[in-house]
Formats: sequence, structure tokens, C-alpha cells
Amino acid sequence: MWNEILIAGALMLVLEGILPILNPKSFKQMMFNASQMSEQQLRWSGIISMVIGAIAIYVLKH
Repeated sequence: MWNEILIAGALMLVLEGILPILNPKSFKQMMFNASQMSEQQLRWSGIISMVIGAIAIYVLKH
């Protein structure tokens, strides 16, 4: 189980690195926009992202 968790974490790092490599200007703009969001907005975007990810995992596993 730990092996799969580590692989998932490594894959997440690879995927997160794609945008700065392909389009650094867009990445900087996205980070700037995120820094201007309130903490509440950031929390909600995190929750929504987690729910979408959990649903995707459930669908793909079943």
C-alpha cells in the first residue's frame, strides 16, 4: 500500500511540473491569481479538487 501512495505522490509531482515547463508565463499568472484569492476561496477550491479526485478514483477503480 505504501508503495502505491509513494507512486501516486511522485506522479502528482510530475503532473504539477508540466505547466511550468510548457507555459511558464501562464503558470506565473495562475500563481498570481491564486495569491489574490481569499483563504476561504482557496479552501473551497481545494475541497472541490479533492472531491473531484476522489470521485475519479472511485469511478476508475470500479
